[in-house]
Amino acid sequence: MEDWALIRSLSRNDGLSQRAIARRLGVDRATVARALSSDEPPRYERPPVAVSAWLDVESAVRGLLAEFPDMPATVIGQRVGWTGAASWLRENVARVRPEYRRVDPADRLVHLPGEQVQCDLWFPPADIPVGWGLTARLPVLVMVAAFSRFIAAVMIPSRVTGDLLAGMWRLLAGQFRAVPKRLLWDNEAGIGRAGRLAEGVAGWLGTVGTRLVQAKPFDPETKGIVERANGYLETSFLPGRSFASPADFNTQLAGWLDETANRRLVRDTGRRPADAVDEDRRAMGLLAPVTPVCWPVWQTRLARDYYVRVASNDYSVDPAMIDRIVTVHTSLDMVEVDCHGVLAARHDRCWARRQTITDPAHVAQAAVLRSAFHQPKPALPADDGLGRDLACYDQAFGVDVADLESLLLVEAA
Repeated sequence: MEDWALIRSLSRNDGLSQRAIARRLGVDRATVARALSSDEPPRYERPPVAVSAWLDVESAVRGLLAEFPDMPATVIGQRVGWTGAASWLRENVARVRPEYRRVDPADRLVHLPGEQVQCDLWFPPADIPVGWGLTARLPVLVMVAAFSRFIAAVMIPSRVTGDLLAGMWRLLAGQFRAVPKRLLWDNEAGIGRAGRLAEGVAGWLGTVGTRLVQAKPFDPETKGIVERANGYLETSFLPGRSFASPADFNTQLAGWLDETANRRLVRDTGRRPADAVDEDRRAMGLLAPVTPVCWPVWQTRLARDYYVRVASNDYSVDPAMIDRIVTVHTSLDMVEVDCHGVLAARHDRCWARRQTITDPAHVAQAAVLRSAFHQPKPALPADDGLGRDLACYDQAFGVDVADLESLLLVEAA
């Protein structure tokens, strides 16, 4: 293009002949003649291909996409015997695939005050010390009010049903201070799957006074509000922090939610969650007057080793209760054992796994009982003449021994 412009400039402005231009530029005279006769700069044009390799397989590819819209392009190439460039096949498959793929539109949802709280588990990539020199990556229960975007969250020991229910009640009672019309969950195993609630969930919902809705599988938009909150926690709360224990994590998290997360301006609503949550609370129901049962209360006969197992950990019990039926009560923070209303053990809940938690008082009591068991038995007291004559029982019941003996002789004869 530069030669074309220079040739035309030398001819028009300097008045040079074609021979002089060719000699100055070192090009052929025919090149100079073509440049002067052309009104447009030269450009490269690829000659059209008479038969395209894509046209040869397009009908077969469309047949596969009509039956399998999500089939990968590499598999399609194998099925139709493609021998050309893989990038050319991928480009053409991507162009025609939308014609066969089913569309799943996502509607804009309108959330009313007090109507819904979305729930989910966030698994922060942080190793939390849980005692005994161990660390664990523990789940965080996140609940977000759909109307006000108010976020409440707490770290819990596990994702089993009891801990999920206890965590939800702690957030409803402590953060929301009210009960929404419904709770939205995905298909979390501890809550329920395939439209069926896990054991204990229905009773908890009845006590709290709400209902639970499970999102359809592979439909993350249904609870997109809490999903975005999980990402917000991971990118804005977690970086640069260290934690000494689960309690320290929850303390830092509660302070950050109160001072930062719930005081930010939400673009979708144009309000701050801390200001809008009061409208949510006024539309919600009152808290239940009693604490709902989260962990099932269960009973067992205390074995000789005087330990009970809760969530893979063993907790010591007063050995005086051996061979008796004891009742085990579990919460997020405590494990208590009683026997007919008498407290037999109380331990802080262990968040590690496969540990043994022992009260030294129980070990001392076991040593006393063991020593007493191995002491020789006391001798029986000598006969002091206070034994009762068995004939007095015959007299008390009106039995005549002589008549009884004669009756037995007659039956024998």
